[in-house]
Amino acid sequence: MAEANKAMLEFIVPRLIKSVIEGMSVSEKEAFTLLYSSKLYAQLDREETKLWHLSVPTLYSMFKEEQETGKITYPEEA
Repeated sequence: MAEANKAMLEFIVPRLIKSVIEGMSVSEKEAFTLLYSSKLYAQLDREETKLWHLSVPTLYSMFKEEQETGKITYPEEA
């Protein structure tokens, strides 16, 4: 199942990076640094959390909340 998670991340991460760049007005490099160093990405990378099934807008909202408050609120569907 780890392979399925990696495949989903390869699909999700570029779209999430684009959201970070547009939503936070940062460079691509900074967006990658912010995302890969986030708690959200650490959880997204863990197959058992199943966060990869959430939409990119939902994941971006969670990421933005973490950046602003240091906390992540998981939606009911997670």
